[in-house]
Amino acid sequence: MRKLTLSDGQTLEVACLSCALTSGLVEPAGGVIVETEHFHAHQDVAYPIKGLVILASKRHIRCLDELTEEESLEYISLLTRIRRAQRKVLGIEKVYYFYNEDTTHHFHTWMVPRYDWMEKFGRSVESVRPVLLHARNNRNDEKHKKDVLEGIRALTEELNFKINIKRGR
Repeated sequence: MRKLTLSDGQTLEVACLSCALTSGLVEPAGGVIVETEHFHAHQDVAYPIKGLVILASKRHIRCLDELTEEESLEYISLLTRIRRAQRKVLGIEKVYYFYNEDTTHHFHTWMVPRYDWMEKFGRSVESVRPVLLHARNNRNDEKHKKDVLEGIRALTEELNFKINIKRGR
């Protein structure tokens, strides 16, 4: 079991955060952005940055090459849909994508947007950790939380629009 601190300061102990999130055991801040048969997308629960999306496999695997053919196709399609929504509804022009195979969680991809306030940390992969820590330590107030929740709502609406039309909503 690992002890984790969420963006709201709440701590929890789980064996795998990704399993806890994709199974519904842990509700991500703002809820699920979009969910498919094999994947679950949500706002990162540790860093309050508007539009920072985690795309996680529902199946507990660690490596990209463990995805089935069906999962691989769904993964790239959903990753692309989320990126289009980030640009369309949040105006995000640049995104850093990360995934690592030595994580304590299972397979997931970070979609980290780049904002002007991040420039002071640089523009390379080395800038990401300081950006995330700055967000956690300096942007965890009501104003920024509200902004993040608005981003989650906008992405959720955009990504689920066609689904809701098919369901008659």
